[in-house]
Amino acid sequence: MRGKFITFEGIEGSGKSSQVKLLIQYLDQHQLPYVQTREPGGTPIAEAIRNILLDPACSEMLPETELLLYNASRAQHTGELILPALLEGKIVICDRYYDSTYAYQGAARDLDMKIIDTLTAYATFNTVPDITFLLDVPVQVGLSRIKNRSLDRLEQEAFSFHQKVREQFLFIAKKQPARYLVLDGTNAPEDIHQDILRALNFC
Repeated sequence: MRGKFITFEGIEGSGKSSQVKLLIQYLDQHQLPYVQTREPGGTPIAEAIRNILLDPACSEMLPETELLLYNASRAQHTGELILPALLEGKIVICDRYYDSTYAYQGAARDLDMKIIDTLTAYATFNTVPDITFLLDVPVQVGLSRIKNRSLDRLEQEAFSFHQKVREQFLFIAKKQPARYLVLDGTNAPEDIHQDILRALNFC
């Protein structure tokens, strides 16, 4: 049987990574087979592309270049890691997937959504997550949570950039209610975790 593909989305500082960790702990405790991964990245080639994408020294990167690099990374990641794991019946937990491209490169960079549609279908081999959890927080909350760490190229973008990202995530969630579950990222992490387990029918 095909495994379950679970993705987490949200702006910077939304709490995605914390919820991924809690879910992984649950899967470990219950000895459920899984693969934990992230985007950009997940495989050696995709991680090498990630280093370029997030390097603050690459500030001159064009939005079009950024879009193509994200999709190059995604194609390698999906073909090498995600699809084989799903075919093996494993649960795949991914910190970001193609919805982030619609939010960051589509909405915030103002790139053509139809081009993104075409690239996404090609780079994902038409793979769609079974469920996506959107950790939603106000931009000022998310940015305040990351202010004391070394920021990558996208984290350094202006407040208005991150606001566009948040609005696009909420727009996608509204358009795809069967796949998306929006969670209040300002709630207690354990409460959010329990909501996720209920949505996955794990409790």
